[in-house]
Amino acid sequence: MPEPTQRLWLERSRLQQLLDSLGERGFEVHGPVVRDGALVLAPVRAVEELAVGWRESQAPGRYRIEQSGSERVFDVVNGPGSLKPFVFAAREPLIRVEMDGPGGGFRAHATLPEERAVAVVGVRACDLAALAVQDRVFLHDRYPDPYYAARRRGLFLVAVSCTRSASTCFCTSLDTGPEATTGFDVALSELEGGFVARAGSPAGEDLLAELALPEAPAETCVAERRALDACAEAMPRKLDPSDLPELLYDNLDHPRWDDVAERCLSCGNCTQVCPTCFCHDERDEPSLDSGHSLRVREWDSCFSLEHSYLHGMQVRSRIRDRYRQWLMHKLATWIDQFGSSGCVGCGRCISWCPVGIDLTQEVAALRERSA
Repeated sequence: MPEPTQRLWLERSRLQQLLDSLGERGFEVHGPVVRDGALVLAPVRAVEELAVGWRESQAPGRYRIEQSGSERVFDVVNGPGSLKPFVFAAREPLIRVEMDGPGGGFRAHATLPEERAVAVVGVRACDLAALAVQDRVFLHDRYPDPYYAARRRGLFLVAVSCTRSASTCFCTSLDTGPEATTGFDVALSELEGGFVARAGSPAGEDLLAELALPEAPAETCVAERRALDACAEAMPRKLDPSDLPELLYDNLDHPRWDDVAERCLSCGNCTQVCPTCFCHDERDEPSLDSGHSLRVREWDSCFSLEHSYLHGMQVRSRIRDRYRQWLMHKLATWIDQFGSSGCVGCGRCISWCPVGIDLTQEVAALRERSA
C-alpha cells in the first residue's frame, strides 16, 4: 500500500476508474455538478456528469458560473452547498410517539437514520475544516449526537486541493486551505492532464492501491507545490485573527453594528450556506388522525426573529443584535466553547448575501474605529 504522504499520479482519463471503484465498494457517490446556475453536490456515476470545464465568478452579493471550455474537472471553487447536509440533515425526525391502546398510554422511540455509505468527491480544504468543527459540536465526548454520528460513520471523502481561489475566499487567514492536509480519505490536486493523489486514511490507501497508480514524477510534485502556493498568494481577502475574540468582546456597543443593520435584511442566507452553522429548532408534528406524532429537528437561523424568543419576549429584537450575535459566535464565543473559530474562510456568506455584506470588512471596520 502507498504511504499516506506518497504522491501518486492519476491521469484524467482514469478518474472514471476512481468513481467506479467507489461504486463497486458500495458507496453512493456524490460530486460537484452544475444545476440551476450554481455548483451543487449531487449523485454522479460518470465523469461527464461533473462540472467539467465550468468556472465561477464570485464577489460580494454576486455568483455566476459559465463554461470556460477547459478540460479541468474541479475548476469551480465552491457553490452554496457544503458537506453539512450529509451529516446534519436540514430536516429530520428525531422521535416518533405512538398511541398505545385505548388506555391512553403511548410509546416513544428514536427514529435514527439508516446508515449509508456515501462518498463525496471534490471536497475543498475549507469544507474539511468545517466538518471538523461540526464533529466537535455533534460528537462531543459527553454528549454525542447519534443522528449525526450515524451519517458521519458512512462518509468517505475525496478532497481536491485548490489551485485557484475565488475573490471571496480567505482560507489562508485561518489556516484552513488551500491545500487539504487532514480529514480526508483521498486528496487530489488537479494539474494539466491529471491529478496528484495521496491517501489520508487506511480506506484511502486501499482505494489507491486498487488503482495501482504510478508514483508522481518529481517535477509534477514541484508543479503541484507551485500551484498551491500561487493560489494562496493570489487570495485577495484577509481576516486578521490575531486580536480575536478580544476585539469583538471589547466592542459590543460599537456604532458599526448600527451601520451593518441598515444594510442587513436578516434573511439568513449567510447561515444557510455556512458550512459550520448548526442552529436548529425542534417541534412536534401530530398526525391528522392523532395516532402518532413526530419530534422534528430542522435548520434554523439566529437571524430569525423567532429564534431568540424566550419566555414571552424576543431577546434579540433588532437586526443589529442578531448580526452581532452571529459574528460574535463565529469569531469569539465559538473559540471559547470549542477551541476554534466557527469560520473557515470559505467566503460563501459574502457571495450569497443579497446586499454583499462582507465579514472581513466588518471586522476590519471594528478594528479601525477602535484604534
